[in-house]
Amino acid sequence: MADPRYQPLTRKSFLRKAIRNIGGLVGLGVATGVYAYGWERTWLEVVRLSVSLPALPESFRGTKLVHFSDVHLGHFCEPKDLHQIAEQIAAEKPDLICFTGDIVDEGTRVLSSVVPILSELQAPYGKYAVLGNHDYRAKEQQAVRHAWAASGFEVLDNRNIRLSKKEDELFIAGIDDALHGVPNLTQALTGIPAGKAVILLAHEPDFADEAAQHPISLQLSGHSHGGQVRLPFIGHLLTPKLARKYVQGLYQVGPHSMYVYTNRGLGTTILPVRLFCRPELTILTLT
Repeated sequence: MADPRYQPLTRKSFLRKAIRNIGGLVGLGVATGVYAYGWERTWLEVVRLSVSLPALPESFRGTKLVHFSDVHLGHFCEPKDLHQIAEQIAAEKPDLICFTGDIVDEGTRVLSSVVPILSELQAPYGKYAVLGNHDYRAKEQQAVRHAWAASGFEVLDNRNIRLSKKEDELFIAGIDDALHGVPNLTQALTGIPAGKAVILLAHEPDFADEAAQHPISLQLSGHSHGGQVRLPFIGHLLTPKLARKYVQGLYQVGPHSMYVYTNRGLGTTILPVRLFCRPELTILTLT
């Protein structure tokens, strides 16, 4: 006897169900795109963590370091957006401010508008920056360097700066962009005595494999955007060259157990979206 609940699947009912399912998927895709562009892309996450550096002198313990990266001005990021970030940085009252590359995306005309914003940032141990691959893509890397200098930032192109407090020392070093510049780590570390704490700024995080062969305490990087789009249980879908091993967050690398911290960045590139990968401002307390 036939089951009265049974309804044969006709061509018409099959098409109706298929269209309904496709419509649901399209609606979900549109909603995800709207969220990724209109909400998460600008939903800043402030990440706070302590990093224990064995070589850090007693007088520098408790130093608050603000790390930001990858603003990509001009790619759906305007000076007003950076102004809000700068206000957040200032509210932290940092001891030290570090930027790890890609202030612009493809052009430098907007830089004159952000120099006053960046100039307002203050930190007793100074403000430091390195260039990223997009700063070179503009083919006006000198304009980028001049804008940082005009903003009171030290651009660390293969060199280091000595910070001193009482009789203690901490060194901030930086290298040129590893993709389009001429990075020279030996030059960047020149003059640093053995046994001193060194923080290295390097745009591309996978440079850590080379840096970790030296007695460097901490490398700060960006470049990866954390993948910019991440999926549950899968993680990032795509990252650029030299950002495929140390994609986001804190790692320890090499024979000296050097710390690497990869910041997810503030802006976007290629596509103006973020999904499960919020823009990041990092507050590091050195212990």
